[in-house]
Amino acid sequence: MALKQAELVMKALGTHCPGVTCEIVTIQTSGDWKPQDGEVPLPEDAGGKGQFAKEIEAALLAGAIDMGVHSAKDMPAILPDGLQMEHYLPRSDARDALLCENCTSFSSIEVGAVLGTCSPRRAAIVRHARPDIKIVPLRGNVHTRIRKLCTGQVDVTLLAMAGLERLGLDKGLEHGEHKGSVTPIDAEDMLPACGQGAIGLEIQEGRDDLKEMLARINCTKTQWCVSAEREVIKVLNGSCHTPIAAYAILDGSEMYLRALVASPDGAQMFQEEARDACSSLGDARTIGQKVGEALKSQVPEGVLS
Repeated sequence: MALKQAELVMKALGTHCPGVTCEIVTIQTSGDWKPQDGEVPLPEDAGGKGQFAKEIEAALLAGAIDMGVHSAKDMPAILPDGLQMEHYLPRSDARDALLCENCTSFSSIEVGAVLGTCSPRRAAIVRHARPDIKIVPLRGNVHTRIRKLCTGQVDVTLLAMAGLERLGLDKGLEHGEHKGSVTPIDAEDMLPACGQGAIGLEIQEGRDDLKEMLARINCTKTQWCVSAEREVIKVLNGSCHTPIAAYAILDGSEMYLRALVASPDGAQMFQEEARDACSSLGDARTIGQKVGEALKSQVPEGVLS
């Protein structure tokens, strides 16, 4: 997935920045799943979401690379000093997708089915809506998780629709003799993660040469929406194990932002939303801050820790 996303950035630069030469440097991160890791969530004391970026960020700060290409949803709200992520490619489908061999909707999942995910957000929303479903950890890249689904390790799993589209797997899944369906879930039923579907570009703060170049491939609409979502996460300051969702839509000059915090067991769920005029990046960030503060005021002490 990371390589595919880097190729999309290289293609965009080739189209909009003629004469610029690029080289993709692959870096193994602490968050990349390896078979010996087993089915365990990312340990928070080792960096949580930051494990997907810290080696890339170290290379950025050392000047070994010029740019980090990230799934925006995997990035912490607060970046290391000296780095910024303010440019984005156009956002793909932000929804989650249901992957299953024998069901085609969230409501049609069999009672007592085993659903595999290591996402606290997805697990909490499923537990809130369908407490009968058993949640178990499931890690690995997209192809690995599809293999585990098709070989019966779990009955159902959830993945980002954008990732499936980028890998050409959004029309259905197949592994050996096993086949199944891919069904997008409406945001109303499963609010997406902050930044889901967006590719973010991280650089050193002082690289004005890169900022000018990235401005040519930046999608303003995506930039404003993801920035609003990231402001929500900054205000909430939840850990990587806190179920948090934030999703913004820009319709003309109006932004519609929804956010959610849940207890890990799904028993408690708190939601906030706002529609407001948005004509600048500053407006977007202000909307995100307001929704974050309103949501934080609802959440009991301990839920965000």
